[in-house]
Amino acid sequence: MKLLVVGAGEMGRWLADTVAAADEPTAETAFLDADPSVAADAAANRDARQVDAKTTERFECVCLAVPMSAVEPAIEQYAPLADRAIFDLSGVMDRPLAALHTHAPDCERASFHPLFAPPRVPGNVAVVTASNGPVLTAIRNAMAAAGNTVFETTAEEHDRAMETVQAGAHTAILAYALVADDVREAFATPVSTKLTEIATTVTEGSPEVYAEIQSTFDGADAVADAAAAIAAADDEAFADLYETAKEHVGGERRERHG
Repeated sequence: MKLLVVGAGEMGRWLADTVAAADEPTAETAFLDADPSVAADAAANRDARQVDAKTTERFECVCLAVPMSAVEPAIEQYAPLADRAIFDLSGVMDRPLAALHTHAPDCERASFHPLFAPPRVPGNVAVVTASNGPVLTAIRNAMAAAGNTVFETTAEEHDRAMETVQAGAHTAILAYALVADDVREAFATPVSTKLTEIATTVTEGSPEVYAEIQSTFDGADAVADAAAAIAAADDEAFADLYETAKEHVGGERRERHG
């Protein structure tokens, strides 16, 4: 497969490595990035090459591994380079899929969202397949061969889910990290220990990535409202909130275990 990866950060490199592992020895990967030195670094550490942002070279498949705020202009700019397939890994789905339809209507098209940071592979990968074919099937199979669980969804279901599992979850964890006092380890409880571990995971990443999530998806306000309701509750109101939370968690547990 002749593959162009636009965006040579962690996620773009993960995608290139995943495809190369499944497609050797026929994989031919090129990196392109707004910062040429980043693309050069990505290419230098693997069997790949760097291409200029103004290239007119065509590729069997183009992957957009760019931030959510940049995905639509990137699709418009680089869709003409795709001969057979094009997809994004940006993390939002409705807008990229519309842009892919507009700018690459004759190509295989999909939006993938790996629900993890590359250092924590493998994991779940959500995908909306707008137009399937052998190239995207090979991409999906490469992800699965690397141990990931690839599942189909819709843009509406995905983007709504991100309000809970990303924007809301990150808000709750970062808020805890911001207000938690530095206490002796001997005082740690099972709950506080887990929260601290999760906060450590969240703060390992890039603030720019998390800022994009917060600005793209709703969810933060609902968490803030819930925290305010808990803070203001008397005993009776708190008990009601507690039972409601218990029902929500119980419902999710039943859904997971079916």
